[in-house]
Order: sequence, then structure tokens, then C-alpha cells
Amino acid sequence: MSKGSSAPEAGDRGVRSGRAVGPGRGGSRFGRLLQDGAPGGSALRLLARWVRRPLLPAVRLWRRNIQLRVVAGTLLMSLGVVLLLGLVVIGQVRNGLLDAKEQAAQSQAAGGFSAAQDKAATTPAGPGGQEGGRAGSSLTWRSTLVEQLASGGQSAFNVVALSLEDSDGPASRGARASGEVDPATSIPADLRHSVAQGAGTFQTYTRVHYTNGKGSEPGLVVGKRLNDAEGTQYELYYLFPLTQEEDSLTLVKGTLATAGLFVVVLLGAIAWLVVRQIVTPVRMAAGVAERLSAGRLQERMKVTGEDDIARLGEAFNKMAQNLQLKIQQLEELSRMQRRFVSDVSHELRTPLTTVRMAADVIHEARVDFDPVTARSAELLGDQLDRFESLLSDLLEISRFDAGAAALEAEPIDLRQVVRRVIGGAEPLAERKGGRIVVVGDEQPVVAEADARRVERVLRNLVVNAVEHGEGKDVIVRLASAGGAVAVAVRDYGVGLKPGEATRVFNRFWRADPARARTTGGTGLGLSIAVEDARLHGGWLQAWGEPGGGSQFRLTLPRTADEPLRGSPIPLEPEDSRRNREQAKARPGTRGQAQGETRQGAARHVSLPVQPVGDRPALPVPPRVPPAARATVDPTALPGSGARVVARAAAEADSGEAMASTHAEGEDGTRGR
Repeated sequence: MSKGSSAPEAGDRGVRSGRAVGPGRGGSRFGRLLQDGAPGGSALRLLARWVRRPLLPAVRLWRRNIQLRVVAGTLLMSLGVVLLLGLVVIGQVRNGLLDAKEQAAQSQAAGGFSAAQDKAATTPAGPGGQEGGRAGSSLTWRSTLVEQLASGGQSAFNVVALSLEDSDGPASRGARASGEVDPATSIPADLRHSVAQGAGTFQTYTRVHYTNGKGSEPGLVVGKRLNDAEGTQYELYYLFPLTQEEDSLTLVKGTLATAGLFVVVLLGAIAWLVVRQIVTPVRMAAGVAERLSAGRLQERMKVTGEDDIARLGEAFNKMAQNLQLKIQQLEELSRMQRRFVSDVSHELRTPLTTVRMAADVIHEARVDFDPVTARSAELLGDQLDRFESLLSDLLEISRFDAGAAALEAEPIDLRQVVRRVIGGAEPLAERKGGRIVVVGDEQPVVAEADARRVERVLRNLVVNAVEHGEGKDVIVRLASAGGAVAVAVRDYGVGLKPGEATRVFNRFWRADPARARTTGGTGLGLSIAVEDARLHGGWLQAWGEPGGGSQFRLTLPRTADEPLRGSPIPLEPEDSRRNREQAKARPGTRGQAQGETRQGAARHVSLPVQPVGDRPALPVPPRVPPAARATVDPTALPGSGARVVARAAAEADSGEAMASTHAEGEDGTRGR
């Protein structure tokens, strides 16, 4: 028995074919418009931002809650598995029901076709000679045949007999059907064509329609071409409704959906319970760790049971206890050390005063001594000066360590402080063979600060620059912008090696231990300076390169207790070696000195050169116009080394890299 092609129904077992539709020319043009920055692109971005804004809390919760991610992942994977199993089970059940129905339908139709052939063979032919009479006799015979064949169906099937002449068109003439079936819409045209052309049995799936207003239902149609008692060919069809099979399949689908949903929810609840047993101790440990980091060293985890989580809690508590013990020991040792330094410094004051008085007497009478004794008297006075300076620094450090340092802030003009510092350091610079050049002192640079402490910081920076400048000029730069003021001290001496900028603020640290201290430094100057800067809420940072000099930058808030957002002076000077190489590699991006000066920007690279005696020529920074200083915006972050330039030159400096070695005053990095 051969089978015909199936009708394109939703429940059919046939395979549908389709083709993918690619993007048309309109879509490509729309994509190009978005890429080219068309006005629609901004509207789409605004729409996406408007849609994304309500989702931000959910995204934040998703990223921060591991329990939610595990449970959601378990639910999604469980749902996928249930859907896959459901599709497989439904497909197997549907195929089984349809196979069983096909076998029963083929058996029933084969018996009916055989009974129709037997009835045609045993029925005598009607009177001949009249064509109309023979046709009427055939129609009457088919009607009787349809009633007899359909009587044994008991609503299990219906029978339809059609004339063969109507195979190419609608079944309008000579149609006989049981159960008020509509042959014109229930019998597919392609099936009728196959039955008319072939001699076998054909079948297909269709929807059975009725003429009494009853709703259509899916069905299986089996047809064959036969001869009636007059020898006229006709088509005989059996229509088997699939309502029962459809109800069975619907019941199976509902059962699987209910069971699948229950399984997914149950797996999600199981995953939530299991993950909670692991996540809860971890969250407790995180909370205890946060409280420990906040200084509450007595916090401990609650340990229950003997499993791995309990072992983790015990180990965490043991670690916290050891840390608390070590911290207490270090705090006690630090207190003893600070007290020892303070006590020793104070106790040394009395004998030092006596020794100073005796040394002054000897120093005044040195003209009566022989040369060796006179020189000894001078050395004794110098070392006593250094000893007194060391004691003063130790006392100051002990006050910082004890938290007893007090800030006496008042509005001061940093230009006056700089002038006093330079006045005291000029004799040393002249002996070294260099000069101290001030830049940016055209307008007042006012800030609320402690003049004594700021002067001490700047004196340390300037004296160190002169000492390590190798006889070259020292540039002192002042600037003010936004809520910050800054003073930078630039020298062109030995500079700092990589990594030294992180240690120069350490106590008693020297960049070159072999170098002699002509000014009798104690090694505590920069340590005290960085503490003074922090006491003001400011930054003291360092930058340097080997052989290219160094720059120290002091940044203070314009108003006391105002947080700093940036510095008006870049940490890495623009005449550094790397910036000069970048300027040569990109001649059009940085500009030349004349063009930069015309733009009014505060620039320090490619500057005019002014020779000083026989020394190497050094760049002399130009005077910064007031208009350019007014547009400077402090955007450098603490310790980032980011550049802060005039807005007119911001575009040209946007690609410049930050300094390779610099110190961060806020996070504890050190300078020279």
C-alpha cells in the first residue's frame, strides 16, 4: 500500500522546509547610518539608556548575590532539561498514537474497499441503452453502499463516495457522504488527484468539516478508486477523526507541563537550600572581616558542627586572634618606641645645653689656639648644630607619632613663604654655582595653612634640590586653580632611579649614601615634610628620572578641611626626557614653544634656552599669562601623576602618559 503526501497541518508528521531571510538593503543602510553617527543613533542611545536605568538595581543584585546566580542557573538548566525531555516524550507519544491509528484505519479501509468490490460484483447491471438511466442507477447504488459501509462505524469513521469525473474540480456532482461530512473541504485536492491517477490506496491527514455547523476536527483520510455495479469508476474515501488521539496528546502535554514545572520549582528550592548552607557562613566571614578591618579586633565567627565550614570558621577565628595579638604587640612596641624617642630627646636637652655653652666658649677663644685645636673647635660647633637639629626633628616626629601635632591655619600668601625660603637658600645655591628661579608669582597664591610648617616643607624641598642639582638652576613653580594651590620644586641633577620615588620619604633614607651632606641634614626632613602635608590635608609627591633631575610637588587645599580633587601643576614636568621624545615622535600633537605661548597655555617643553655662564644651557620657563592660569582646572587624581593643563591645550595633551616614577602622598608612597 502506497502513501500520499501529508497536508501541511500543525500536528502533521511531515517535515516543513523554509529558508532564512537575510538582512535587506534597508537594514544595511540603517546600520551604516548608526555607525556614521546619524541623528537616529543618539535617539537609540537615549532609548537604550532609558530602558537600562530601571534594570540597574537588578543587575547590581545579580552581580553581588552568588546565591541568586546559582539558583537562577539551576532553574534555567532544569527548565532546559525538562523542555527537552518533554519534547522527546510528546514526540514519542504522538508517533505511537498516530501509528496505531494508521494501522487501524488501513485495516478498516481495506475491509470496506473489499466489501465495496464484492457488492459491485454481485449486483446485476441495470437496463442499458439510456445514459441517464445508467447514471441514476450508479448514484443510487453508491448511496446505498455509503450507508451500508458507514453503518458499522458507530461514529468511528465516515464514508464518502465521489464521481471520478469531479477529480479535477470540487466534488459537487454525484457526491455521497455519511455523517453530514462536507466532501468539498474535507477531501484534499492533491489526494483526489493521486486516487484518480493511481490504482492503489492513498492516505493523508486533513481536517474534517461538516455541513451541520459542527466544528472541524483533525482526521485521517484513506481513499481508493473502484468500479460500481455498472462498471463506472468512482472514488471511495474513509475519514477517521483524530479527536480521541488529540485529547490523549493534550492530556499528556498537560501532565508533562505540570510535572515539569513542579520538578523545576523543586530543584530551585533544593539549590537555594544547598547554596544557603554554603553562602551563609561565607557572608558571616565577610561581615566579620569587614568589622576586623574597621578596627574591631574582638570580632569572631560563630562555629557550629565539625564539617568543612566549621573548620573554616575555626581557622578564621584563629587567624583573627593571632592578628589581634600581633597588632597589640606592635602597638605596644610602637608606644614604647615613641615614648623612648620622646624621653631621650627631652633628656638630651639639658646636657646638650651645657655642652653648647662650653662649645661656644671654646669657639670664641679659638683664635688663641693652635690651628689644629681651632679647627677642632669649629667642627665641634658644626656637629653640635647638627645634633640640635636632629633632636628637634626627633621631637617633631614623636609629636606626629603621638598624634599631638596641631595645625595653626590662617590665610597666607605662599609667595611670601617662597621668598623667605629662597632668601635663606640662595647662599647655598651660589656656593653650588646655580640659581633659584621662581615661576608663577605674578598673582597672589593664597591658602589657609600653617606658615611655619609650609615654610619648613619648602625649605627641605629647595635645599634638597640645590644639594642634588649639581650646580644647575632650580625652578620653583607656583600655581592656583579651583580649590587647590601647589608649589613644585624642579632640579636638573642626578634625579631618581626607578623605584626610589617610593622610598624617598622614608626616615633616614638617602638616595646616595656616599654623598656628603654639606648642610648637615638629619635624614628626617622629608619624613617631617610629608607629615606636615598630610596634616594640612594635602599631598607631597615626587617624580624623577636618572640623569634628568627630579620634581617635588606640594599641593594644599585653598580652604582648610576642603578635600583635594586635583593639583594645578602636573607631577611630571613637561621638559622630562620622555615628554621630549614624545614631542619629537609626534611633532604635530604637542606644538612648538611659540605656538603654545600664543595659546596662553602653561607649558614647559620646547622652551627658550638661556645659557648661564659656562654651565649647560637650561630651559627657562616662560611667564604664564593670568588668562591662562585662570582657565586651569585641577583634575589630576591623588598620586596618579595625571596632567592638568589649560583648557586650550587640553586636547593636545590628552594622549600624554603619566610619570613613570612618582610618589603618592596620600597612600604612603615616598619622595627623596
